[in-house]
Amino acid sequence: MDSHNSLTQWMITTGRQSGNPEAVVTHFCETLIAAGVPFWRVNIGQRFANPLLIAWGIVWTPDSTDAYDVTHERMLTDGYIGSSFEYILKHRRPLHKSLRNLDSASDHISYLEFAEQGGTDYYATLLYYGDGSMHGCTFVTQSPDGFSPEHLALIEAALPALSAALEPVTMRKSSRSLLRTYLGTGPSTEVWNGTIKRGERTTLDAVVMFSDLRGFTALSESAPEDEVFDALNAYFDLVVQSVETHGGDVLKFMGDGILSVFTIPTRANHASQCRNAIRAARAVLDGLAPLNEQRAASGKFPLDLGIGLNAGPVSYGNIGSPGRLDFTVLGAAVNLASRIEGLTKSLGHKGLATATIANAAPDQFLPCGLHEIRGVSDPIPLFALHSPPDTHKG
Repeated sequence: MDSHNSLTQWMITTGRQSGNPEAVVTHFCETLIAAGVPFWRVNIGQRFANPLLIAWGIVWTPDSTDAYDVTHERMLTDGYIGSSFEYILKHRRPLHKSLRNLDSASDHISYLEFAEQGGTDYYATLLYYGDGSMHGCTFVTQSPDGFSPEHLALIEAALPALSAALEPVTMRKSSRSLLRTYLGTGPSTEVWNGTIKRGERTTLDAVVMFSDLRGFTALSESAPEDEVFDALNAYFDLVVQSVETHGGDVLKFMGDGILSVFTIPTRANHASQCRNAIRAARAVLDGLAPLNEQRAASGKFPLDLGIGLNAGPVSYGNIGSPGRLDFTVLGAAVNLASRIEGLTKSLGHKGLATATIANAAPDQFLPCGLHEIRGVSDPIPLFALHSPPDTHKG
């Protein structure tokens, strides 16, 4: 009882405030081991709302404590179907199973793998959070005697304290993950850190990349909706992966337009961030041909796009009504990037940039002459992205 009270006190104070799920699970396991529960492997899985992930969890063994993520696709595989997690969440009751004398034809692969590693007994049970959601825990032992009824009672008695410590961690992880998915890494961090008031903004320098899918209006009017969504998602995948790989943030999807930014923290970072944006744009354009080959092989129509690049001061912050805010980036540099992209088709190039971008990697561009831009008083020089080897290091 003393160990139970001590564990509960630690979980609802130190553990709950730590924000460290690995430390929480480690303390839980070590405390119960000290009380006589013969853990060999513990898995605490927690579901949460996210378009990309359906769950995350912590696996404890005597040698390590590691976090993992679970994609939606994983739930459709043999790793989940027929598993103890599926069983307890479906039937809403624990599962206690011996790992001896298993049937390789009917028992789940996880049981077989644990048995091969010396596991003797297995227990899966539910972890309840205050919002009514159910999550799963599994426990494996290598003890010759397995888990006794007393061991299982100790585990069940300790779970409410574990839930109290892990629930706020899961809620924070879910909230931050959702913000990151919808806003991008940089903007989500700003919002999470308190940049949430209407009109609150930060002015900084950034490279702005605006990309647009050509022919989308005609496509959306003539093609079935599922083909339109498929095309948009393929295009979004290509651009988002390219931008994020090179250190940028995709800030906004606007129909078939994508607004991305590469913030410039200091003047010393200007050239390197311009080159990162150039690499992202090149990755998009280089990825377009193989993407269209894949689409053609599936009988799908090809995609075409244009990209505009510019750099300059932007305002980063919240606009909207008191009850509905949007975190965005505004400024002349943003408008110019969009209008430059609008010239890509008429000038016969997929990627265009201003001089401030081209000067960071002059061998990557060809001059296109002076051009009038709506909203700009004098014609400005534009430069077309072409395809020599990238020899720049920073």
